[in-house]
Amino acid sequence: MAIVIKDLNYIYGAGTVFEKQGLKDINLTIEDGEFIGIIGRTGSGKSTLIQHLNGLNVPASGTILYNGEDIYKKGYSKKKLRSKVGLVFQYPEYQLFETTVLSDVRFGPKNIGMSAEEADRSAKEALSMVGIHEDMYNASPFELSGGEKRRAAIAGVLAMKPEVLVLDEPTAGLDPKGKNEILELIDKLHKNDGVTIVLVSHSMEDVAKYAERIAVINDGEIFACGTPREIFSRYKELEKIGLSAPQTVYLLNELKSIGYDVDTGIITPDEAVKEILMHTAQTAYTEGI
Repeated sequence: MAIVIKDLNYIYGAGTVFEKQGLKDINLTIEDGEFIGIIGRTGSGKSTLIQHLNGLNVPASGTILYNGEDIYKKGYSKKKLRSKVGLVFQYPEYQLFETTVLSDVRFGPKNIGMSAEEADRSAKEALSMVGIHEDMYNASPFELSGGEKRRAAIAGVLAMKPEVLVLDEPTAGLDPKGKNEILELIDKLHKNDGVTIVLVSHSMEDVAKYAERIAVINDGEIFACGTPREIFSRYKELEKIGLSAPQTVYLLNELKSIGYDVDTGIITPDEAVKEILMHTAQTAYTEGI
């Protein structure tokens, strides 16, 4: 198992008049090679939680094990950890700073101790993975489109060859085309390269389509954890904590309520289309149309 979170507690503003508990007794295991989505309303603690995964935040109590080792024990190398657990912040393009795309992506690998040759090779491999071609290597990262900047920023993390990729709202602010490109890239990294993915998202449709498991955070606590079907079948409970299900769930439940015998466990549009067409065909056959 890659990451085990045990009894994790975090306090905002500890020791000040603004002290507030941010995370409460979080227990969660993220398995090697899985794609897990983390959802919750704004302020629920999602970003605070994932910033613990590579040691950026220090808990008030509890621990995190990465491949069986306590990442907070004295002497544990955070530098090594951050090369294995890569964190992509929301709007990561704001972290671009070098004069060229290639030099920006090379920065991370060099910073963790790769030789210049290794860093160069790793940066080029990462840029290729995200679909940025050689003719853009010497361009200023600030000349790229929004989607290209996002891909370049992700490449900067991938160049360090992480085993786990943690992404905080990676499609925020992108147009539909750019959003789809980024999500398909992440899914490809998971399926083809075996990278463990932790995706924080406000889009229920996105986590329904890509995640294998979903953890729901509410007021700093784990509210629920399960497969997308399991989580979104509880859509009425989700509504009570300020969340919703994909629109497909509401459509199929509405059809069910007016007499159509459809599978209300379906959560993606493609599956819903197949279900409705199959039901329509069965009805037509039964009625002799």
